[in-house]
Amino acid sequence: MRRILHIDMDAFFAAVEQMRHPELVGKPVIIGGAGDPTMRGVVSTASYEARKYGIHSAMPLQRAYRLCPEAIFLPVDYDEYMRVSEKIKDILRSFTPLIENVGIDEAFLDITDIDMEPEKIANKIKERIKKEVGLTCSIGIGPNKLIAKIASDMKKPDGLTIISEEDIKVAIWPLSVRKLWGVGPKTEKRLKGMGIHTIGDLATVPLESLIEEFGKSYGNYLYESSRGVDESPLITYWEPKSISRETTFQRDTDKWTVIAKNLAELTKDVVETMKESGYKGKTVTIKIRFKDFETHTRAKTLDDFSDSLETIRKAAFEALRRLGLKKKVRLIGVRVSNLAKVEH
Repeated sequence: MRRILHIDMDAFFAAVEQMRHPELVGKPVIIGGAGDPTMRGVVSTASYEARKYGIHSAMPLQRAYRLCPEAIFLPVDYDEYMRVSEKIKDILRSFTPLIENVGIDEAFLDITDIDMEPEKIANKIKERIKKEVGLTCSIGIGPNKLIAKIASDMKKPDGLTIISEEDIKVAIWPLSVRKLWGVGPKTEKRLKGMGIHTIGDLATVPLESLIEEFGKSYGNYLYESSRGVDESPLITYWEPKSISRETTFQRDTDKWTVIAKNLAELTKDVVETMKESGYKGKTVTIKIRFKDFETHTRAKTLDDFSDSLETIRKAAFEALRRLGLKKKVRLIGVRVSNLAKVEH
């Protein structure tokens, strides 16, 4: 029987800012973009005080401002959040090397072979993070990644929830289907159209019906996950499939100089990241979103793997020219994929 722990930092970006600036504690704090709610951008994290107003991540900053004009808006300081994240990950690695980094503020740990009660392990982790970093986290423990992740979201902030296989019907089935990993708004709507509102409802649907509605792969996933079944391993080492950057213009533009300047800067960022990570790439893709949200991509495949700024920038502009900028542009992005590790 596996024992998987999922740790999720509480309102991480906002919590870091409140730690740096104690005068913000207890106030609605919203982190996103350049920290200016009059500009385009989305909420990265909102403090729990801000969430009471219905503000959540990915919400446009302008809408967040309308919901809570007295909130304190701050820009994303990714370097500082990464620095704090690394301190937290170092603490986690002191418990076990079996860690899967899910993001800057969450991770899975396999604690199966640790000779200690799961609750005691979790409390030790929470105590060390609080003492050494000054932040709180919520932890879920279950027989697999799926259950552990659902559990960590049940008691926030600063929560600890353990769910065993025997608890699945009581603890998991009453929850909304949206709580299942990988079920987004569109799938939720389709499921509701079938009369399925809870995970328990989903567990009553025959496998054949789910495959007919969602296809073999996703139908199987929904069938198994509704029963708490998840055999996916922890991925302790991860190779990126691509490296990308994109930017949304504050005002839609059709000025070639503005578009070209931003594409050049984004390409430079991507190439620098590739070199720092030790990768070369072969496929360069440009993404353009027009003012009406119509989105197009064009790709250029190089003759050989490269981390040359000149080569990748040239390919990016070749792809851009093939798009034809007949409307004002809202967003531009560049992605390098088909990566290969540089041999030293």
